[in-house]
Amino acid sequence: MSPTAGASDAAQCSRAGCRADAAWQVVWRNPRIHAADRRKVWAACTDHVEFLRDYLASRNFPVEVLALAPASAS
Repeated sequence: MSPTAGASDAAQCSRAGCRADAAWQVVWRNPRIHAADRRKVWAACTDHVEFLRDYLASRNFPVEVLALAPASAS
């Protein structure tokens, strides 16, 4: 059995120090260095989704918040 067997496959929040399961995806790009088709995704828990969105929006980055799709069973 591997050391991660039984561990959750859920995405974790991208906020520094947070290990909560993510429920949202914060999709963004830096238009100064990324082409329009290049987008980055941060995972966010319910407690930090607004913080992460506001952090990016305050830098004038295009940002979109979407529900995180549940992981499909294999």
